[in-house]
Amino acid sequence: MQIGMIGLGKMGANMAERLMKAGHECVGYDLTADNVKNLESAGGKGAKSLKELSEKLQGPRVVWVMVPAGKPTDDTIQELSGVLEKGEVVIDGGNSYYRDDFRHAEMLKTKGIHFMDAGTSGGVWGKDRGYCLMIGGPKEAFDICEPIYKALAPGESGIERTKGRKGDLSASEQGYLHCGPVGSGHYVKMVHNGIEYGVMQAYAEGFDILKGAGEFDLDIKEVAEVWRRGSVIGSWLLDLSAIALLEDNELEAYSGHVADSGEGRWTVQAAVESGISAEVLSTALFKRFRSRQENSFAEKILSAMRFQFGGHVEKG
Repeated sequence: MQIGMIGLGKMGANMAERLMKAGHECVGYDLTADNVKNLESAGGKGAKSLKELSEKLQGPRVVWVMVPAGKPTDDTIQELSGVLEKGEVVIDGGNSYYRDDFRHAEMLKTKGIHFMDAGTSGGVWGKDRGYCLMIGGPKEAFDICEPIYKALAPGESGIERTKGRKGDLSASEQGYLHCGPVGSGHYVKMVHNGIEYGVMQAYAEGFDILKGAGEFDLDIKEVAEVWRRGSVIGSWLLDLSAIALLEDNELEAYSGHVADSGEGRWTVQAAVESGISAEVLSTALFKRFRSRQENSFAEKILSAMRFQFGGHVEKG
């Protein structure tokens, strides 16, 4: 099957390579010419514009958009609406806000073009491990694109089946799921990332407590390693933490400045709109905000109040 890949950064390029390894043909476009050349070197076809990309694909064409959320995605989908035809498919595999999907789908619907949102998890390891795909959109379009989703997903991947599941492996057991109508894929991915924030924060606080244990001289990298084996808190995030600690037990290469890509904010917003308590996810998001400040104004206010009521002088 042919697919056009727009956006050949770390994720897009790796996904294209995984697809080609599975026997699919990829035509790629990126604003950075070197990224297009890299795809060509890996066996794909390059394009210098979206129009050229569309001309190199045979119908019904399927185009995967893997660019930053917001205006880059808006502009790309707008341009694709002018070069694709009725019955063809645009997949937004980036981290777009699920409500933006409604707008994109409506715009493409006027041209008879299908829109699908595909929340994609797997990061830079996905090329080899496969990607977890959370997909929204019309069933007709999903059926057209399923060979692509199946190739990108991990497959059975040696994971033990959930007790009680029988018969043929379901799509979810292979790592991809048609969640429902337009927007549902990005909604599920949004909550997935909110959970990710919370789990990461829990690990971070736990390791921080271990490092600050005055009674013991703990080797943090070895603690991370033993937790990976037979522990109830084992996970891929713990595996990655163990790798980082083995490379640099003091993590001196990191400043502690933690960015957020938007999904954590949208998850908390969804919780507020639904009236659902989400203390852990909210705190994890706010801790990321705090990581970007050396000393916040709030902390200066606290220090000033302590001095005013008790004469407490800041320690230099």
